[in-house]
Amino acid sequence: MELNYVIIRPLATEKLSFLKRITNCYGFEVHPDANKIEIKRAVEALFDVVVENVTVTRKRPRALKRQGRVIGKKSGSKKAYVKLAAGHNIPGLEGV
Repeated sequence: MELNYVIIRPLATEKLSFLKRITNCYGFEVHPDANKIEIKRAVEALFDVVVENVTVTRKRPRALKRQGRVIGKKSGSKKAYVKLAAGHNIPGLEGV
């Protein structure tokens, strides 16, 4: 998979702003077929940083129900929490 298609968008939540200060960890929504190695290479290439660790979580799709009936489906997603080496940061995502 090409590196440009691995990372979909950065995430900005209260949990991630806390993790940025304490553990130098950033969050990204990633392509569902991307693995940890591809995510690490993409972050290192796009942002010119050194990645220590990558943790991946997956949110499964779920059914939308109204009055007991299934009317559709919410799509799932995949998130990656990327811990950077000491002294490295992503300047464009500091204020997010």
